[in-house]
Amino acid sequence: MLTLEALDIRQGDFRLRADWSVAAGDRVALIGPSGAGKSTLLSVVAGFFAAASGRVLWDGRDLTGAAPGERPVAMLFQDGNLFPHLTAAQNVGLGIRPDLRLAPADKARVAEALARVGLEGYGARKPGALSGGQQSRVALARVLVQSRPLLLLDEPFSALGPALRAEMLDLVAGLCAEKGATLLMVSHAPEDAQRIADRLVLVDEGVAEAPVATAEAFARPSDRLRRYLG
Repeated sequence: MLTLEALDIRQGDFRLRADWSVAAGDRVALIGPSGAGKSTLLSVVAGFFAAASGRVLWDGRDLTGAAPGERPVAMLFQDGNLFPHLTAAQNVGLGIRPDLRLAPADKARVAEALARVGLEGYGARKPGALSGGQQSRVALARVLVQSRPLLLLDEPFSALGPALRAEMLDLVAGLCAEKGATLLMVSHAPEDAQRIADRLVLVDEGVAEAPVATAEAFARPSDRLRRYLG
């Protein structure tokens, strides 16, 4: 279980509060206006930014003071963060060893991860020789080899067209289901939230509201959600 316990996040005039939990294996979409703090909340969970007060817990373990690398978290950013001078296989291998000193077993894991995202045989190509969708798959493969139980997605597929974006979301959903991973995903697209998330968090007016069932939220939207959806 992931618990955000009385989190109070502050940066200049910005303030965001969150106080809720999600069960292991849940897929949660964070939606809300630009600048509301969705990405900042993910950064706090990942350990890249410290909250003013409150705690982040995973299965009862307090992660609040832990460095990013010590947390059970894998994060996928909007730009994928691929290194252009490295091959697809090397970019994935960074998820195992940052120095890329990979044992044969590690290289086998990289090849398996690339195959799982539909890129078997593409390991020797550099990002510049890949399409945008293929680059997203490489970034997802790097997350896959990390085998972390908590996956954070910060709009990694927003630049893709609707059909390819839906395909990537389905791939993520399948991988999460297979591994029992918990997913927090930032999105500006309500249709993406409905496609992948069983629970929904609205981030607006300084509050990350407690998760609610996605289908129920869209069937009977609150006043805040209705204003956001227009």
